[in-house]
Amino acid sequence: MLRRFITLLCFGFIAALQTANADEPLPPVAQWFPQDAILTLEISKTTDLLDLVLSPILIKAVTSTPAYQNAASQTGFKEFQGVIQYLETILGIDWKSAVQKLLGKGVTLAFLPDEAFLLAIDAEDEDLLKQLHDTLLGFAKDDAIKKGEPDKVESKEYQGVTGWTLDGKEAHVIIGNRLLYSNKSKVLKDVLDRRAGLINQNLTENQVYQSAKKTVNADAALSIFLRLDILNKLPQMQKALAQNMNPLLALLLAEIPEAIQKSNWLSLALDVSEETLSLNASMDGMLSDTAGPMTFARPDKSNNGAPPILTVPRQIAGISFYRDLYKFYAAKDDLFPERTSGLIFFENMMGIFFTGRDLTEEVWKETKPEIRIVAAKQEYDPSIGIPGTQFPAFAVIFKLHNPQKFGEVVEEAWQKAIGLINFTRGQQAQPGLLIDRPVYNDIKITSTYFSSVQEEKKTNLDTRYNFQPTLARIDDNLIFSSTDQLAKDLIDSLKKEKEQSVESLKNTHSVVELDAVQISSILKTNRETMVRQNMVEKGISREDAETEFDLLTYVINYLGHASLNVGTQKAHTNAKLEIKLNLPNQ
Repeated sequence: MLRRFITLLCFGFIAALQTANADEPLPPVAQWFPQDAILTLEISKTTDLLDLVLSPILIKAVTSTPAYQNAASQTGFKEFQGVIQYLETILGIDWKSAVQKLLGKGVTLAFLPDEAFLLAIDAEDEDLLKQLHDTLLGFAKDDAIKKGEPDKVESKEYQGVTGWTLDGKEAHVIIGNRLLYSNKSKVLKDVLDRRAGLINQNLTENQVYQSAKKTVNADAALSIFLRLDILNKLPQMQKALAQNMNPLLALLLAEIPEAIQKSNWLSLALDVSEETLSLNASMDGMLSDTAGPMTFARPDKSNNGAPPILTVPRQIAGISFYRDLYKFYAAKDDLFPERTSGLIFFENMMGIFFTGRDLTEEVWKETKPEIRIVAAKQEYDPSIGIPGTQFPAFAVIFKLHNPQKFGEVVEEAWQKAIGLINFTRGQQAQPGLLIDRPVYNDIKITSTYFSSVQEEKKTNLDTRYNFQPTLARIDDNLIFSSTDQLAKDLIDSLKKEKEQSVESLKNTHSVVELDAVQISSILKTNRETMVRQNMVEKGISREDAETEFDLLTYVINYLGHASLNVGTQKAHTNAKLEIKLNLPNQ
């Protein structure tokens, strides 16, 4: 195990080389990289990222997890710690400081055609890089001797520089404080030829790369540039972006597939501020005009957009869309020329619920483009019963053009749906839903529930007790909720929103917010059920299943709060993801 780890360490930590012309200032990394890079990742502010990753708070959070403590007790992990301590002794520096000094001036990684890649690391401490190289080189030679195998470490001179390989499949070279590493020696030779002026073309001369780079803030800690003009030519990509996709997926993604198809590049820029991560994405593809079939997510006026997120107690997620369902469904023949059987079944069912009304002109045309979705953790009444597996409550909120007239039509359709559910369950000798029409905060709601009167024990009940399907109408808002409690919370939230006169989010068609702490909490509530399910599905022991589950919940908990905004401005698609980490106090 120790020998295998040492070999792995040699690859991962980077084995490097002799230096040439070390006193000469090195040019920007991009001048040595090939211009046909498909994906380029640049970490220019390594200190910002390392300060977060190596912060005492985050290290404490990781080391306090049961998964880490379990791993730390294993023999392999103790061998790993021994190697790290040995390196710290030899190099005369602790591992965290070593990482800072080795990566401190930047990291660049490019993925190239033919499954090749090129990695460049600019170290803060050139001497430490050489010292680490000599140490790891000795490890590799000693490992070959112990195994009784030929020494695979080789070196060659090329363009006045000494390059090394550990197994003949990859190549390394150090020039000054810069390490260059590739999985193909030809890539590294081209880098040295480019450095020597024998190859003139480099990444800085690529216009696609330069256009994408202009969209990135100079202070970004990390940036990624993806060549969509190359990827869009691949059959797999073309198939994935085909217009004839699943209708629900097409509705959710809106114009994003079209933007990808029409773009030459995608840029991603990550900013790090204390414990907040912000990722901005941009594409250069110009979207179609306002008359196209894919414009159902584009606001018809400059001051329109997705409504703000609704907030309720114990909220897990909030989603807000600008989606013109009338325009979307009217364009179904263009969007989905090969109508699926599922779509036909959906139309037939809706025809029953809405008494034969035309789904496009008499149903979807009555809805406004603002759609909101909310999910929240439930609180259960012990006197009614607590299900064994607990699901979050969820709701969808539509807005209506004619709430008084069309609201009654929806109420009738809702009661028909409840009746169909009860009829189907009755055929299967299962209990049905009871209908109640209570008044909450001056709003009459239609609530349904499963009676628990016949249940002797009020704990570990069937999963059906997670649901009390509820319909509520308030002003021009139509609430479909899985529980009456969430419907009531939404009524409170909508009344509060009305008092505050909130406005739509301009140039935004999709907003998503997630509370990772609440997600982690509901997962922990169902820990035993999920552990057993993991054991059965993967055929693993209880200990392994518990370790996996606990690691997952700890990671999710520390993600804190995440928000995603996607919109269109000047016919270009932009997105921003922000994560506020929930790290423990020191």
